[in-house]
Amino acid sequence: MKRPRHLDDLLKRWAFDPATLNVRMIKGKDDRDVLQMRVDMGILQLETTGRPDGEKISGSDSYLEHLQLRRLNDPDYELTERDCNEIDREFMQFYHRRICWLRLQFYHRAVTDADHTLRLMDLCEEMSDDPEWTSTHEQYRPFVLFHRTQAEALGELEENTPEEAIQAINRGLDVLRVFFVKHDAEEHFDEDELIVRLIDLRESLRNEYSVGQTLRERLDQAVQQEQYELAAKLRDELTRRETH
Repeated sequence: MKRPRHLDDLLKRWAFDPATLNVRMIKGKDDRDVLQMRVDMGILQLETTGRPDGEKISGSDSYLEHLQLRRLNDPDYELTERDCNEIDREFMQFYHRRICWLRLQFYHRAVTDADHTLRLMDLCEEMSDDPEWTSTHEQYRPFVLFHRTQAEALGELEENTPEEAIQAINRGLDVLRVFFVKHDAEEHFDEDELIVRLIDLRESLRNEYSVGQTLRERLDQAVQQEQYELAAKLRDELTRRETH
């Protein structure tokens, strides 16, 4: 039997830098892309598709998919302790991959992984009979939404226009406000650090690319001011652009 090998050589060739997020994508001998994250005392390796650890859950690509199928077969199914532990594992795995995608500027993949986490949060709330356990995950929803909004905006900036990037931030802020209202915390919305950072990003895009009000912002303002004729024209223009 071969003796286990230590990782000294590998770790020495990739020094840990505590001042940044140490991430890379490499291709293995089987020509498979994997993500690697250098952490303080080792290296994490993550698959780029399916679950980051590459596991199948009873034939499903993720625990989320596994639970969705189980609920389809048994609408009254409630989460077990094992389910909760596996959900916690999947939350952490997708968090690590999401920040890898952001660091490498794979913005659409970051959005996809954020959406997976948000759907898993929704399912936890629906299937768990323990409000305290559910709240331990729900408290991180704004952070996931922040990452998702940031990634969508930067993806729009990269592939479309600064106006589309600004509108992506506005959509994210609307969703975040719903969360704050739901949890009776709307009075803290404007001062929340994540909200401030998104607004700063939006305004920096306006300044850098000389973007005034977006078409959607002009439409919302016209509706609020009851300028219905103008609103109709703006809505037609918005529809035309989206169709195009």
